[in-house]
Formats: sequence, C-alpha cells, structure tokens
Amino acid sequence: MHSRIDHMKVEEGPALDYGDYSLEVQDTDFEVDAGAANANQRDRTASDNPLSQWMEDQDIYLQELLQNKGHEDYIHNTVCRNCGSGAPRFCCRDCFGTELCCHNCVVTLHAKHPTHRIQEWIGLYFVTISLKKLGLRMQLGHPVGEHCLLPQRAFNDDFTLIDTNGIHEIGLDFCGCEVAERHTKQLLRTAWFPATSTDPRSAATFRILEQYHLLSFKSKASGYEFYHSLARLTDNTGLQPRKDHYEAFLRIIQEWQHLKMLKRVGRGYDPSSVKNTKSGECAVLCPACPQPGRNLPDNWEEAPKEIHWLYGLFLAIDANFRLKRRMVSKDSVDPGLSHGWAYFVEETTYKKFIQSHGGTLQQKSTCSSHNAVNMADMKVSQGLAATGVGTINCERYTNMDFLFFSTLHGRGIDTLNISYNIACQWHKNLWERMSAMPSELHLDHAMKSVRFFMPKFHLPAHILKCQTMFSFNFSKNVGCTDGEAPERGWSNINPVASSMKEMGPGLRRDTLDNHFGDWSWKKVVGLGSTLLRKIKEAKEESEVHRIAFEELNGALRLETTGLWTIAIEHWEDNLNDSSVTNPFKAKVIRTDVSMHADVSSSIFIASGIDLENEQCCLKVDIGKQGLHTTDTQMGTVQRQWNTLQCKIDTWKHIQTLYTPAVQLLESRAKQPSHSTSDMIKPEDSQLWLPSTLDWLHGQSANTRAQNAVSRVEARATAAAEKYHAAHMALSSLAHVLRKVGWDHKYQVLDRKNDIRGMSVPKRGESEGRRQLSWIWLVEGVRDDEDEVIQYSLRVEWCKACARSMRWAEEVGLLQEEMHRVSCFLRWHASWWSTKIVERMLGTAADNEGLGAYACRQAQFRDDLTDCFEKKWAAHHPLTVADTRCNNMRSVDSAPESMAASEAELDLYLPELPLP
Repeated sequence: MHSRIDHMKVEEGPALDYGDYSLEVQDTDFEVDAGAANANQRDRTASDNPLSQWMEDQDIYLQELLQNKGHEDYIHNTVCRNCGSGAPRFCCRDCFGTELCCHNCVVTLHAKHPTHRIQEWIGLYFVTISLKKLGLRMQLGHPVGEHCLLPQRAFNDDFTLIDTNGIHEIGLDFCGCEVAERHTKQLLRTAWFPATSTDPRSAATFRILEQYHLLSFKSKASGYEFYHSLARLTDNTGLQPRKDHYEAFLRIIQEWQHLKMLKRVGRGYDPSSVKNTKSGECAVLCPACPQPGRNLPDNWEEAPKEIHWLYGLFLAIDANFRLKRRMVSKDSVDPGLSHGWAYFVEETTYKKFIQSHGGTLQQKSTCSSHNAVNMADMKVSQGLAATGVGTINCERYTNMDFLFFSTLHGRGIDTLNISYNIACQWHKNLWERMSAMPSELHLDHAMKSVRFFMPKFHLPAHILKCQTMFSFNFSKNVGCTDGEAPERGWSNINPVASSMKEMGPGLRRDTLDNHFGDWSWKKVVGLGSTLLRKIKEAKEESEVHRIAFEELNGALRLETTGLWTIAIEHWEDNLNDSSVTNPFKAKVIRTDVSMHADVSSSIFIASGIDLENEQCCLKVDIGKQGLHTTDTQMGTVQRQWNTLQCKIDTWKHIQTLYTPAVQLLESRAKQPSHSTSDMIKPEDSQLWLPSTLDWLHGQSANTRAQNAVSRVEARATAAAEKYHAAHMALSSLAHVLRKVGWDHKYQVLDRKNDIRGMSVPKRGESEGRRQLSWIWLVEGVRDDEDEVIQYSLRVEWCKACARSMRWAEEVGLLQEEMHRVSCFLRWHASWWSTKIVERMLGTAADNEGLGAYACRQAQFRDDLTDCFEKKWAAHHPLTVADTRCNNMRSVDSAPESMAASEAELDLYLPELPLP
C-alpha cells in the first residue's frame, strides 16, 4: 500500500539557497550586440576536455603503475627506517605510502589493522603474505597490546574475517579469563559480526556490512555478486583456492539488516524483548499521512465537512508480477527473521486464510480485459512458490482483500481514498467479501467515507464509464493525486527481481522489507524538497486554471452555467446512484453495438492480443527445452497447452459473433488428416484477428470516412484563412479607428496549437493540465444552437471547473501535509527523547549507548524539521504548525477548544472557483 505523497525526485546533495536572488533570465527592451556577446564568452582551455589531455600523459601513468610493483623511491634502502636494523622486505597495500619495513616492524605497526594486505619482496617481485603467517595474533577481551593469561584460540586456529579489502585469515585469541564475555560478545565489541552464535569460525566487519547494506540499495547488487567480488579482490588468479564462506556471509547480511531495522524503530528499548514486536511496527511511517495523536489536531473528527476531507487517508494498491520466486527451500527451513513486523503481513495467518478460500471463483471483469482479473486463476505459475509481490503473492481478490483490510486494521481515519488499477471491478461486493475475513480485520465502513479511484496513467485503458466515475480529476476533495505511487516504487525494486527468484521464502521477505524500508526512508528525508516543489507548481497551476475557468465561465450565459453547477453538485453528492446524470460524460451520438453481454468489441480485440502474446511465450518456453526432455518438463508443457487451448476455444466462440466470416477461413485452413502429428498445436493456432485479414470488407467505408475527414479539414483551413485575413485587416485599421485592446479578444491564430477540438489537448498535456483553446471563448460560440456544440461546452465547462478546483484543493492539501510532516517529526523527536531514560537497567556502558542513540535520533528529527520549515517558510503556515506541534510535544497538554481548531483549519480551506 502507498500513501498519496510520492517523491519522484530525492535530492542527494545539499540544496542551494539563493535567498532573494533570482536566476531567471529577464526580458529586456534592448538588443545585445552579437559581437559583444561573443566577446564575453570564455576561451576554451585544455581543462575543458580532460580526457584528451590525459591521453597525452598516459605513458607517464603507465610507467608509475609499473614502478609501483617494485621498491620505487626506497630501492636503495638496506635497513628498516623504523627500527634501523631489520631488512626492509615488507610493504602494506593499505597503509599510506609505499615505504618498506622489516618483519618485526610490520607486525607491530599492524596490531590494530589485522586486515591490511601485506606483500613480501622475494628478490625479484612481491608476493602476498598474511599477517597471521607473519605471527600477528589478535587478542580479544583486552586492550590492544595487553595479553590474556588464559587465551583461547579460535576453533582449530582457523578464523576468517571478511572486510572491505578482501577475505582474510586471522590469528585470533579469545579471552579465557574468569570474567570473560562469551565469544560472540567479544567479537561484537571489536565491531566484528560473527557468522554463528556458538564457536564462531568466521565474521564480517561492521564496515563491510554497512558498505554492502547501502550498496545493495543503490546498485541492487546481490550478496552473491558482492561476496565473489571480494573473493576476486583477495585472489584474482585462482591459484590459491580458499574455503567458500558465501553462505555464512549471506546469513550475516540477513541478520545485520534485521538488527538495523529493529534498532532504528527503537525495539532495543523495550524490556519485553524483540519477540514482542507487533505487526508492522518496524515499517517506516509516512509523516505526511494523517495519524491521530501524532500529527492531527485535537477533536479533528468534529471538524466541519468543508475541511474534514483534509484529514483523509490516501492509499494506493498494486501488484508486481515480476517479483516471482521459484520453488526454492520452504518456510520450515528458511522462516525468515521478520514475521510480519515490517511491510509483509504475518505469513502463517495469511497462508491459512488463502488456503481456506482457495476455491473461491473469481468474478470476471465487465470493463477492459485486465489480466489481473480475467486470468487470475490461469496465471502461469508452475514451479513458482510466489507469482509476484504487491505486498502480496498474486492479484486474486482474496489476496488483495486480506492485504487491504490488514493495512487499515487499527487506523482511526474515517475518510479513505483508495486507488487501484482495477478498482472498477474490485470494489464490487467488497464489504460482502469482508465477512470472510478474520473478525479482527473487519472495518466499520458504515461509519467511514470510502471512495475508490483508478490511477491516472491506467485510466485510459478502461471503458468510458469508468474513466469518469473513478477519475481523480473529476472527484472533489482529492487535489491532484495521481495514484501512481506504487509504479514508481516498483521501478526501484524491479532490478532485484532476478536475484529474488532463487531466494528462500524467509530471506526473500527480509530482503524486500529492507528495500521497501530504504525506499520509504529516502522519501521521508526528501519531503522537504518534494513538498516545496509540489506546492510551487500547485500555486502556479491553481492561478492558471482559475483564470482559464473564469474566462470560459464569462463567455457563457449565467443561467446555463448555473444549471451546470447544480448538476455537478448533485452528481458529487450521489456518486453511487446510477440514475444521476454524470455531467462529465459526453452524450453518445452513435450507439456502440455489442454482440456479447459481457465482452465488448474492444475487450474482444484486447483478449485476442493477449492470446497472441501467450502463444509467443509458450513457443519460447518450448524452445528452451533440450533434446532430452524430462517427464516433468513434458507435463509442464502439456498443462500450458491445455490452458491455452481452453482460452483459444472460448475466444473463438465469441469471435463468431463479431467476425462470422472467419468461420469460412477457419474451415479452409483445416486439412483432413488422420495423423495426430499433423494436429495444429495451440501456440500455432491462427487467431484471425482483424488486422491479419486482407481486404475482408473492401475499402469503401474507409474511403468514405477519409473523404468526410478531408471535408472537415478543408472547412477548418478555409475558416482559418478567412480569420487570418480579417485579423490582418484589423491590425492595419485599428490605429486609424482608434480601437485598442481588441487583440486580447481576437488573438493571432496559431494553426498548430489553436485549431483543435474542445477536448483535444496540446501535445504533452494531461487532463489535469489541459487548457481549452481560446477559439472557443470568443463571442458566438455560446449562441451556437448545434446540439453537439452545446453538449461539448457543458462537458468542457465541467472539466475546466474540476481542474480549477483540483489545483486549489492541491494547494490546501499540500499545506496540510507540510503541517503534518512538521508535527509528526516533532512528535517523533519527543518519542525518542522518552527512550533516553526508559530502559536504564543495564551496565553504565549499556545505558550510555542506549541514551546516546536515542538522543541522536531525537536531535536528528528536530534538525530535519527545522530544515524543512526553513525551506517552506514562504508556503508553510508556521503559526498553525507551532500550535499543533507544541501539543504533540507535551503528553499532559490540555486539549484545545474546537473553536480554536476550526479557526486554525480555516487557513487550509482552498478558494474553490465555483460560480
């Protein structure tokens, strides 16, 4: 599930604050001399093309690299410069400089650096040698340089440490004193993470884990790729094979990331232990979403209807079928570490519910042919344990229902705006299906306002009725929400899909939890820039569309627009009443005859295209099989054949209604044969889509249509020429006739952008930003008695009104979200401050660490809030935010009166441009 706020741009560098200075180019009333402009240009130098300059010096660089393989400047040194006695035969690849030292000195100097890579000069060249072979022993449990009286060597004196510069053999001694800590604690105190909890034989440094943790988020590198890169860094020749520690490293990564997640949500301060972590407790919360008790005012439930919508929750639902998982391992072997604590629901409860409702038949779509609906029971899933993730495993209603109600469990928000790309089908009978859910997940929907929408990018794929009923653009109190936040999140996670296929169930869930958490965190810290960019755009667009609507409204009769206003308000108040006329829907002049009750002509064609795609995929799968196909592989292919053949037979039965002539072509294509080897396979079956039929009905209809279009275009061109001539004449006579201001009404005609239909946008314009061409605002249009023109004017007036309202709402909604972000971060800082003294029952060192981390987290959130509010100073109602945030800081603060809350909230109410 995703919230309304989506952060398409997360700025990773410091923001540049130019104060009152503007970098925009200003128009001037004089011309700049071209020669003077060229004279001000800087002459290009060699530094403008550094690569070309470097190519001239590449021989120098190459010689230096080769010299680095010898003694370099120390070739004449015969004694160690550190002790003045030993032979200088050893150098370190990781220490600063290339000076050589003797055996004793190299061991002494690396008492704190056991993973540095040492090389020994053997007369002709350097060879790699470990510090362990040189005699370095690392003593744990004591300060550096202090020896333990009862040292305990690692098991078989074989200990491996993975660090940023490779995989190393370490001579390790544990402390065996009477008061010594257990071996794992001794390793952790050294910032080494053990691979096992008993008798550890390998570990990884904290710095390599931190490096991979961040690298996996930015580059999506898998643990396999990263570990084997380290292995090659250690030995890139293959002449010194080492024991493979990949599985141990993978386990360490999983445990490290899990602990990081627990630490960052404060689970280390709970005296009841980590095992009592609640479902979803480790998820990164969105500061912009409404959260009672954290970022909403007192008595927000009693806010007037005009502003209550500002406290609504926006949720977006989607599924990602690329995140599949093969039948690798099982939950009993790989249960994972996070049992529904972050972004996944609790696995046992979820699977139990799915199994108990696995036989539920899926209702077929009555809208466009969506695979997510019509093929939910037919997806190719052989050999797959999971067919995808949308925080789910597939997209049957049963699965999505469970996730939907799990997400809303325990939330006190009473206004819900739900976005889903098949919402037109999914919302049907949703509350009846809720009765099958566990009772604790039931939602008192009668006491809530729940609306369903479809994301803006997906909307055009639906039938016209759905495009108006489920549109964000035509629904009040949603601002300019687009509902596409999940798609942007999928683009971030899709690169890890290939590695996810081979993971066990637990590791896969833990890995996805970590990636989802990182994505959410980047969005949180980027809220300052994101909301600033959005509100600047919203204020500008709000003014543009307010003026555009006022111009259109002024060009029409007041009595007409009054009726249209009533129609909009009546439709908005009765969205679920099909008898109420939709003012945004144009009158259909031509009836689209459907030959089938459930499958329209467009759905029929779309389904045929889907079948063609399935045929291609099946051919690819069959082609991948070798000469010696196993029985299992043949069984898989046979099941795919049967499924595809059933779909083709059903589709061809409907095809006889829309293209009956295909029956003749079908019969001609079938040749009588008694050999089963000559039977047409499903992947080779001819579908006879209309695009593949040559001259089936002739071209007379197309010719007539083209002639009609040509006549309309000719009339438009003639009218444009006539207008252009008249405009030229007026331009010449206006000065003589002393006419001024006429050119604001009768503008110069841009034939590329101005001559277009009412509903046709400029290239690149979306519905939310579209503006009506000025040619429809001049006198005479409103008096046109053509029925089509009047219907079109009504629809365009309603849409222009909606655009103006949505942008005004967006300004108010963004201000409220800024407000909530500030309050949430202040509350979160206060929450961390309470942790400083919440669990002070351990040793002095434990208490200091707990207090230091909590204090740092609290200060960071205060600093982040200050940074955001400084950015938003010109747009953020700070006086209101301060009042609410102060309430959030104090646990015992008295609630303010509702009157005060209403007065504050009035600042957020947008000026809606209704006539």
